[in-house]
Amino acid sequence: MGICVACMERDIAGALGLHRTDVVQYLRPEIMGFVLGAFAAALIAGEYKPRSGSAPLIRFFLGVFAMIGALVFLGCPWRALLRLAGGDGNAILGILGLIAGIFIGIQFLKRGFGLGRAYPQKKAGGWIFPALMAGLFLLLLFQVSFVPGGPIFFSVKGPGSQHAPIFISLAAGLIIGALAQRSRFCTMGAFRDVLLIRDFHLISGVASLLVFAFVMNLIFGQFHPGFEGQPIAHTNHVWNFLGMVLSGLAFVLAGGCPGRQLFLSGEGDIDAGIFVLGMIVGAAVAHNFALASSPKGVAAFGPIAVIIGLAFCLIIGFGMREKAK
Repeated sequence: MGICVACMERDIAGALGLHRTDVVQYLRPEIMGFVLGAFAAALIAGEYKPRSGSAPLIRFFLGVFAMIGALVFLGCPWRALLRLAGGDGNAILGILGLIAGIFIGIQFLKRGFGLGRAYPQKKAGGWIFPALMAGLFLLLLFQVSFVPGGPIFFSVKGPGSQHAPIFISLAAGLIIGALAQRSRFCTMGAFRDVLLIRDFHLISGVASLLVFAFVMNLIFGQFHPGFEGQPIAHTNHVWNFLGMVLSGLAFVLAGGCPGRQLFLSGEGDIDAGIFVLGMIVGAAVAHNFALASSPKGVAAFGPIAVIIGLAFCLIIGFGMREKAK
């Protein structure tokens, strides 16, 4: 998996009992670290600025559909890059779909799309999401079980059972969260800036991720080029592409990729926190309603959900444009 924000949020949803797919249930400390690391970095740099009020319900559903698109493809933008660095040819379709979705979103931005202004809030308001992440970490640390056979759930097999030691995972998340908050790292933003204003600053970070992951795969003998038999991937090119079109479009409309939304929530952006909650709920919806793909292929209702999601995003894109005065 490496680091996949969508996959890790899916595992958190499973651990909380929001879905019962027993192979993907684990409270991923990397996610908590992303938020808490960004929170600490923002406080130190004087950039902790709580704000909210910008179309919260729309942002929630953009998060839901962004997650559905990612789980049809089987990965967020970060994992798409990591899959490509490992030789997975299916990731090419996902990355092309991501770029296509971002391109569509840019057309709405050019025509006045916006979700409205976010207003400053009391400092305590911005603590809620970091406090939630701290609470989840305590549940993980003490392996809390509220009822026999009930949450918190932990996978005993499959991807959810495969993880680094808790404090190593947390430390990695804290470091990445702090660095990303300071650097403004965002995969969606990188492609958006290149396409919209020909700014190549953020894309250098994306390129670095891809290059270093590729080098490490070569060193450890984990580079296996091809389309068939790739880890946690399927070969349906149409829905690999369209799943990430949906995600890319939702990311542009919401103002950031999944990782960036976590970092923003850490520095006080309550709207970003709502998007993240939407993604967690979207993971539950995807698994409870047979929308999420698997290595066996696209799930029964995944394509329908992608089409509905694209329709939702297009309606929002057209409906939330500011009319010229």
